[in-house]
Amino acid sequence: MTNNIVWHNAAVSHNERQGRNGHQPCLLWYTGLSGSGKSTIANAVDRLLFDLGCHTYLLDGDNVRHGLNQDLGFDDASRVENIRRIAEVSRLMLDAGLIVGTAFISPFISDRAQAKALAGDAFIEVFVDTPLSVCEQRDPKGLYKKARAGEIAHFTGISSPYQAPVAADIHLKTAQLSIEQAARQVLAYLQWCGVVPARLAD
Repeated sequence: MTNNIVWHNAAVSHNERQGRNGHQPCLLWYTGLSGSGKSTIANAVDRLLFDLGCHTYLLDGDNVRHGLNQDLGFDDASRVENIRRIAEVSRLMLDAGLIVGTAFISPFISDRAQAKALAGDAFIEVFVDTPLSVCEQRDPKGLYKKARAGEIAHFTGISSPYQAPVAADIHLKTAQLSIEQAARQVLAYLQWCGVVPARLAD
């Protein structure tokens, strides 16, 4: 990085934005296999929070690859860079006082640790724990079928590893939960840890 780049302090402070929003910022980092239900659950949580008056934004893996990360592939190095960029964008959104959701496979523990290092105490890891067999059975995009046929290289869970969280802040066992139940579990955690004030849920 060049020495000629200096961080610019905004006229509106982080604390002012947080006070206006009426809740704490946080980064809900949803991780899990393709087809696990990350995006569906993240959207359900986003709707709950929005309806409570929270200021939120959801970064979805496919959506981000349509623009910001359209130059990246799916090899290990590209996956690492994909997550690095998302973590940096999320950090800016946290500074704006938002509750940020990110729905990405993010298969490597080291990359999620890097995102946590950037977000600090605002980082909340959400493990969308769905068995591979269930994900393959769902296969909403037909990706597992293509991966099994050798048409997709570096596919997580088939030809590329997925390193599951060891101690996620929120563990969603989707084989035992409906979408609504999973979303409510996330909301309950946010209320418990003080991100969402109890008065918003009254």
